[in-house]
Amino acid sequence: MPVVNVKVIEGVFSDAQKAEMVQKLTDAMVEIEGENMRSLTMVIVEEVKSGDWGIGGKPMSTEDVKAAAAGM
Repeated sequence: MPVVNVKVIEGVFSDAQKAEMVQKLTDAMVEIEGENMRSLTMVIVEEVKSGDWGIGGKPMSTEDVKAAAAGM
Protein backbone atom coordinates (compact mmCIF):
# COMPACT_ATOMS: atom_id res chain seq x y z
CA MET A 1 0.00 0.00 0.00
CA PRO A 2 1.69 3.25 -1.13
CA VAL A 3 1.93 6.20 1.25
CA VAL A 4 2.74 9.71 0.05
CA ASN A 5 3.71 12.06 2.89
CA VAL A 6 3.65 15.79 2.14
CA LYS A 7 5.00 18.24 4.71
CA VAL A 8 4.02 21.90 4.51
CA ILE A 9 4.42 24.85 6.84
CA GLU A 10 1.22 25.52 8.79
CA GLY A 11 -1.08 28.25 7.57
CA VAL A 12 0.25 28.38 4.02
CA PHE A 13 -2.31 26.20 2.24
CA SER A 14 -6.09 26.30 2.64
CA ASP A 15 -8.14 23.19 3.34
CA ALA A 16 -9.26 23.24 -0.30
CA GLN A 17 -5.65 23.34 -1.51
CA LYS A 18 -4.69 20.44 0.75
CA ALA A 19 -7.67 18.44 -0.53
CA GLU A 20 -6.50 19.17 -4.08
CA MET A 21 -3.01 17.90 -3.17
CA VAL A 22 -4.53 14.65 -1.90
CA GLN A 23 -6.61 14.19 -5.05
CA LYS A 24 -3.85 15.02 -7.53
CA LEU A 25 -1.13 13.04 -5.78
CA THR A 26 -3.45 10.04 -5.60
CA ASP A 27 -4.16 10.42 -9.33
CA ALA A 28 -0.42 10.60 -10.06
CA MET A 29 0.28 7.42 -8.10
CA VAL A 30 -2.62 5.60 -9.76
CA GLU A 31 -1.15 6.50 -13.17
CA ILE A 32 1.98 4.60 -12.14
CA GLU A 33 0.54 1.71 -10.15
CA GLY A 34 -2.86 1.17 -11.80
CA GLU A 35 -6.46 2.00 -10.94
CA ASN A 36 -6.87 -1.04 -8.69
CA MET A 37 -4.51 0.60 -6.20
CA ARG A 38 -6.57 3.82 -5.80
CA SER A 39 -8.41 2.59 -2.70
CA LEU A 40 -5.10 1.58 -1.10
CA THR A 41 -3.17 4.77 -1.86
CA MET A 42 -2.74 7.02 1.16
CA VAL A 43 -1.75 10.69 1.03
CA ILE A 44 -0.90 12.43 4.29
CA VAL A 45 -0.58 16.21 4.39
CA GLU A 46 1.29 17.10 7.53
CA GLU A 47 1.65 20.68 8.72
CA VAL A 48 4.89 21.70 10.41
CA LYS A 49 4.81 24.55 12.93
CA SER A 50 5.89 27.91 11.52
CA GLY A 51 9.58 28.42 12.29
CA ASP A 52 10.26 24.69 12.77
CA TRP A 53 11.29 24.33 9.12
CA GLY A 54 14.66 25.55 7.91
CA ILE A 55 16.17 26.15 4.49
CA GLY A 56 19.82 27.02 4.02
CA GLY A 57 20.36 27.17 7.78
CA LYS A 58 17.60 29.71 8.34
CA PRO A 59 14.19 29.04 9.94
CA MET A 60 11.23 29.59 7.61
CA SER A 61 7.95 31.01 8.84
CA THR A 62 4.49 31.02 7.31
CA GLU A 63 5.06 34.65 6.36
CA ASP A 64 8.37 33.81 4.64
CA VAL A 65 6.69 31.18 2.47
CA LYS A 66 3.79 33.49 1.57
CA ALA A 67 6.26 36.23 0.63
CA ALA A 68 8.24 33.81 -1.54
CA ALA A 69 5.04 32.62 -3.25
CA ALA A 70 4.12 36.24 -3.96
CA GLY A 71 7.53 36.81 -5.56
CA MET A 72 8.78 39.13 -2.87
